[in-house]
Amino acid sequence: MQKKLLLGVEAIAQGAIDSGISGVYAYPGTPSTEITEYIQGAEEARTRNIHREWSANEKTAMEAALGMSYAGKRALVCMKHVGMNVAADCFMNAAITGANGGLVVVAADDPSMHSSQNEQDSRVYGKFALVPVLEPSSQQEAYDLVRYGFALSETVGSPVLLRITTRLAHSRSGVETAAPLNENKLKLPENKRQFVLLPAIARKRYRLLLDKQADFKEASANSPFNRYTEGPDKSLGIIACGIGYNYLMENYPDGCPYPIAKICQYPLPRKIIKTILSECNHILVLEEGYPIIEELLKGYPGDKRISGRLDGSISPDGELSPDIVAQALHLPVREGAPVPELVAPRPPALCNGCSHRDVYNALNEVIKTYGAGRVFADIGCYTLGALPPFEAINSCVDMGASITMAKGASDAGLFPAVAVIGDSTFTHSGMTGLLDAVNEKSPITVIISDNESVSMTGGQNSAALGRIEAICRGIGVAPEHIRVLNPVPKNHDDLCRILREELEYKGVSVIIPRRICIQKARRDKK
Repeated sequence: MQKKLLLGVEAIAQGAIDSGISGVYAYPGTPSTEITEYIQGAEEARTRNIHREWSANEKTAMEAALGMSYAGKRALVCMKHVGMNVAADCFMNAAITGANGGLVVVAADDPSMHSSQNEQDSRVYGKFALVPVLEPSSQQEAYDLVRYGFALSETVGSPVLLRITTRLAHSRSGVETAAPLNENKLKLPENKRQFVLLPAIARKRYRLLLDKQADFKEASANSPFNRYTEGPDKSLGIIACGIGYNYLMENYPDGCPYPIAKICQYPLPRKIIKTILSECNHILVLEEGYPIIEELLKGYPGDKRISGRLDGSISPDGELSPDIVAQALHLPVREGAPVPELVAPRPPALCNGCSHRDVYNALNEVIKTYGAGRVFADIGCYTLGALPPFEAINSCVDMGASITMAKGASDAGLFPAVAVIGDSTFTHSGMTGLLDAVNEKSPITVIISDNESVSMTGGQNSAALGRIEAICRGIGVAPEHIRVLNPVPKNHDDLCRILREELEYKGVSVIIPRRICIQKARRDKK
C-alpha cells in the first residue's frame, strides 16, 4: 500500500484505475469533473490506454459505458446530479438489463447549489431503479467503495450507484491505495438476449431484478461499510449517512456517547436499523439531501420519535455541516470571527475580454427595438448575462432548453424569439431542439456562442469543436442563414447588422459568434 493526499473525486478516480477499469465515460459537471480529468492525466491510464475521452452528454456516456459492460469489461460513468436526469432513460433500463462487466455510476450531488440550478438527491434514482447505492463518508471510503462497487456489480450482476456530495468531492485527505487489479478480458454475456429489452424479455428481466433485491439486502447487511457502534447513553441514537458520519465525529473527537448506525450502503441494513430503534429512546437522522431514511423509518412499526429534516431539527435544504449537526445535538456551535464589513460578497461575472460580453452588448442594442422578455438562454458561462450590467436573458432552465423554449414562445406568437446557447451545450442537448424548429420552420434566431470549449467547468474540449456549421446544415438550417463572425469590439456594428437581418427572417436562423475562451487561450499559451 501507498498513501496519497487526494480529493474525494481523485480518490474515486484512483480507485477506478486500481479496480482495472477499461473506460471512463462522462460529461463535465461540477462537482464530478475532476474524476475524469484525473484519469485523463494519470500515467497508468495512458499506459493501459484506458478510454478517457469526454462524451457529448450524460446519456451517451451511460450508454457507452453499458456497452463496455456488455463486452465484459469494467466501466465508470461520472456526472453531477442533474446529469442523472439526462442519463435516466438508459440508467433505469440498465437496472433491468443488468451488468456483465462491472459498472459503477458516480452521481455527484450539489446541496446548497454551489454551481447548480437545483438540489437533488441521487439516492432517489438508486431506489427508483432498484440498484445498490453506495455513499462514502470519507476520501478513504470513496477509494475503497469504488473497488468494492465494481466487485459488487459483477457479483450481483447489476449497475451500482455511488453517490457523493460537494464537500466530500472537493476536500482532501490521506488515502491508502491497494495493489491495482488487471483489466477484465473481453467476455460477452452468456445470455445473448440479456440486453434486448423487447417487452417479453423485459418482463422476465424485471422479475429477475425484483428477485435480486434479496441479494442486494444481504450484501448491505454484511457490508463492512455499514456498522453499529454501541454508546452508553441510550437516550438518543444517531443514524449517520455518508459524510454526515464525518460531521458527527468532528463534534465528538473523543468518542460519541450515543449509539451510532453508520450507513454507507443501501438498501438499508434492517438488522442495524432494528437494533438502534429498539435500544434508543429518540433517533436523530443525519443525511445530506432528501429525508429518505427518515421517511423510511417513520414507516417502521413502533412509537419511536424520529427527528431530522422532516421535523425541522435540521434545515430541509442546503448542506450538512459540523455546526448544523452540533445544533441538532444541542451542542455549542464553534463560530469563527465575524466577516469584516469591508469584505463584501462579489457576484460572479463574465471575464474581462470574454466573447460573451460582445455578444450581449450587440444583442441588447438590437433587442431593445422589439422590447424585453424575448431571449432564452442556457447552462454555461453565458448564463451570467442575466446579471448586471447586461441583464440580457430571460430564462435558464436546463441543458438545451433555450432553443426549445424559444420555439415554444414562438409557437405562442412571440416574435422575435431568440435562443442563446453555448457550443458544448448545443451538442449536449440543443441539436434535437433545433431539429424540431427546422421541421416546423419556426421563426426563431439561435445564437450559438462558440468559445471552443466547455469553459464553465475548466476548459475541456467541446464535442462541437469545428463541427457546428456542418451540424446545423445537416439538421436542415438554410446555409445562407448560418452566419459566423468574430465577436470583438471592432466587429460590433457587423454583429448588430447580422442580428437585425436574422431576427426579421421568418424561419430558423443560426448566428455563430466564434472566439476562443480567454481563459482557455491563456492556458493553451502557457
